[in-house]
Amino acid sequence: MPAIDFLASAPLATALCALILGLLVGSFLNVVIHRLPIMLARQWQAQSREYLQLPQEPEQPRYNLAVPASTCPHCSHRIRAYENIPVISYLFLAGRCSGCKARISPRYPLVELACGLLSGFVAWHFGFTWQAGAFLLLTWGLIALTLIDADTQLLPDVIVLPLLWLGLIANAFGLFTALPDALWGAVFGYGALWLVFWLFRLVTGKEGMGFGDFKLLAAIGAWGGWQVLPLTVLLSSVVGAVLGVIILRLRRAEAGTALPFGPYLAVAGWIALLWGDEITTLYLQFAGFR
Repeated sequence: MPAIDFLASAPLATALCALILGLLVGSFLNVVIHRLPIMLARQWQAQSREYLQLPQEPEQPRYNLAVPASTCPHCSHRIRAYENIPVISYLFLAGRCSGCKARISPRYPLVELACGLLSGFVAWHFGFTWQAGAFLLLTWGLIALTLIDADTQLLPDVIVLPLLWLGLIANAFGLFTALPDALWGAVFGYGALWLVFWLFRLVTGKEGMGFGDFKLLAAIGAWGGWQVLPLTVLLSSVVGAVLGVIILRLRRAEAGTALPFGPYLAVAGWIALLWGDEITTLYLQFAGFR
């Protein structure tokens, strides 16, 4: 096929197509980040009422990733298609609703832009390959998980577990590492944080992290093998400690305030999967071991 042959031989064109695709996916991720926690909360409430044999609440209007249509939270103005073009619409509208002129959060175009740029970089890094396609799915999933966890301190299984299985399936074909390494990466990823969780709980009587963090590190191990786990844990711990102190100071919160660990794991895992070998080599050279 001429188009496939062209993309396979033109890295810049491949990256540009991935960037445009990433912008569109970023717009959809904004919906996922906002609506998925609400959908899960409603589902959990319904299940709890059923388990406790409480009267069911009156049936609510359909609410999912497609329905209802996106509207302004201030005036309920329905967002038209031309007002939903990634980044461009925000700039065209000067960051305000066309109906009531209320300010639109800059987070929406920033998510779209970040998703687009990261997607373009992934395509540039891997080229027009199956690796690029698989890693794009991982990147999009990690973006969604990062912001959902930052907002709600939840890492939904509906995203984390498919990413774990996708990593194992991808490595069944040897896309990123050997399948045995991927399998043990998932096992050790989950087990390492599970062990830390229980040791911390035994010592302090408190829960230091959620079970979603175990599953996320298992997913990262499934993509990169057990070899990426030490660097991922190290990077996430260092960055988490530094940024955690900064965030607590900015919020003027107490030291015991809970902070999500998932975003640091996601960012550290993404970096380790792409540059783990290079970072490890540089560290060993700096430490004088090579």
